[in-house]
Amino acid sequence: MSTLAALSIIIATFLIMEGVAWSAHKYIMHGWGWGWHRDHHERHDRLLEKNDLYALVGAAMSISAFVIGSPMIMGANAWAPGTFIGLGILAYGVVYSLIHDGLIHQRYFRYVPKRGYAKRLVQAHKLHHATVGKEGGVSFGFVFARDPAALKRDLAEQRKAGIAVVREADLG
Repeated sequence: MSTLAALSIIIATFLIMEGVAWSAHKYIMHGWGWGWHRDHHERHDRLLEKNDLYALVGAAMSISAFVIGSPMIMGANAWAPGTFIGLGILAYGVVYSLIHDGLIHQRYFRYVPKRGYAKRLVQAHKLHHATVGKEGGVSFGFVFARDPAALKRDLAEQRKAGIAVVREADLG
């Protein structure tokens, strides 16, 4: 496989993972998987959250792709793109961890962006946390974020429609 093809697979997988993460966040984490995700939306002083179990799911996806692409494990049945899909999932996981856990929730480092896309990511995720409970909400992605002003309008519409309970203090 050419280097260009391998890089294309890695980049495409990374971009697809944002859609996978968005869908999983909206329909699983805020749906039947709320039991693992709930503590992420509640204040606590623990180092780890049940929500961190979702990182293990992502790791299992990446490892599975590596296994499928490994001639050492799969022999003649190895599927070469699997390795590069595994790398794309791994890259997404690293970026997710740095952005979501590091920048937004400041679990690894303290930095508050004053402008630019980093500030937009932080604002969008804070608006995601503005709802009480699993119903409604905005900004389910992790790497790409919509304009915070549009997200505030969406939250206001959800509140008016009775879809979501919104903490007024978090809309600021």
